[in-house]
Amino acid sequence: MTTPLRDFLELPYDQLEELNLEAKAQRLARKPAHEVQEERMRYLADEKRIKAVTVCFSDLEGRLHMLDYDKKFLLRSADNLTFDGSSIRGFSRQAESDLRLAIDWAAFYWLPADIFGPGKVLVFGDVREKDGSPYPADMRSRLKAYTQELYEKQGLTCNAANEIEGFLFKGANAEQRYRETGAFEFVSTGGYYHSLPGDALRTFIDTAAEVQRAMGFANEKDHPEVAPSQFEMNYSYTEANIAADQILLYKLICRQVASRLDMTACFLPKPVTGVNGNGMHTNISVSRGDTNLFYDAAGEEGLSEYGWQFVDRILGEAQGLCLVLNPSVNAYRRLDPHFEAPNQIKASPTDRGSMVRIPIGNEKSARVEVRSVGPDANPYIALYALLKTGLEGPLTEGVREQERYLPDNIYTAIENFRASEYTAVLLGEDVRDKFAELKQASADRCPRLLGSLIKRAEIQFHHEVTNQYLWSKF
Repeated sequence: MTTPLRDFLELPYDQLEELNLEAKAQRLARKPAHEVQEERMRYLADEKRIKAVTVCFSDLEGRLHMLDYDKKFLLRSADNLTFDGSSIRGFSRQAESDLRLAIDWAAFYWLPADIFGPGKVLVFGDVREKDGSPYPADMRSRLKAYTQELYEKQGLTCNAANEIEGFLFKGANAEQRYRETGAFEFVSTGGYYHSLPGDALRTFIDTAAEVQRAMGFANEKDHPEVAPSQFEMNYSYTEANIAADQILLYKLICRQVASRLDMTACFLPKPVTGVNGNGMHTNISVSRGDTNLFYDAAGEEGLSEYGWQFVDRILGEAQGLCLVLNPSVNAYRRLDPHFEAPNQIKASPTDRGSMVRIPIGNEKSARVEVRSVGPDANPYIALYALLKTGLEGPLTEGVREQERYLPDNIYTAIENFRASEYTAVLLGEDVRDKFAELKQASADRCPRLLGSLIKRAEIQFHHEVTNQYLWSKF
């Protein structure tokens, strides 16, 4: 009997789900970081079938970056991981390029071998300066630090759930090939809730949902959306930091599954005109212990005064925050009320053209839904901005009674963002300016007046599509 040449970790989906849910439970319980690190490193040392650890981090625009470390090397060097920050848009200048990665051992995931390859696990990392201090442009670290401070000082837990819509197009790398094709091709024209068993869209949704479930997302429902070839896969409410990580993993899973099916999962806000665009409706609540602070049975729409103040603060700073929530040229095509997209700076229980909706809820589910967020927003900066603004931002009386609208183009959004004194306080002037420069550079590569047709430039220079090679040609 011959011995297999390779014996890498390949776990059944039910075992993966059990492991990932257990890791999530530890994270929710705030198990001490040193205990989690010891447990994970011991596991890696003992599990001989793991060959590599994928360490992930996010740049300022919300792009997911991944480095694969040999397991043995990682165990020896986990406290001294470095990378070239000058190659990451929005990070270090060339003269001061070296940055560090600090592994967040609590954010650890076991991966389905048939989708990501055998013998791998994934963990998130936080970006650090040379001296080990937090890097200001790493919004993941800032979100984590802020929510931890709220928990330690006030006993508050911030909860979030995101409804992320996407399109499925024929052919792999359809966004990158848009330069030659000038169009996207639907895989299905079934529409809302309609997909035949076994068709391309249903096959994709079923496969991606299985991967999500195995990675501990705690699935709720999935379905085709309103537009042709559009999908949405919902999963459970959770703590804000986990929710933000899951947004990046959700898009990674979708892209990986689609690619294996010779298709493209696309999260451009409006890749096709004449149909609904992609949103990332962001549901938020704040709790203390088992008490949902947003719920009041006697409050307007069942929302407490605490919750309404949260809403009012966001509405008051909506103009300045719009660029953070809608960071691309293409995003402003989506903010069209004719396609159920929000462009009005107001709150409503029913009007889906409102920036903020107040869904029907009870003591467990009462929440606010920020509908204006695009799927290409950096999830860490978006949640950080919404939470910090909603809890601590300036409170303007009568803001709900005003008739105001979100910008209809990125240039106005950039101007509002730069002019806002609040965004400088929220992010710090250096990070605010870096973010604005990135968005200005993208905008300047696209026509100022986009018109009714999707332009090649707004696809090619979208931050989730464009590579460094394309940028260097301009």
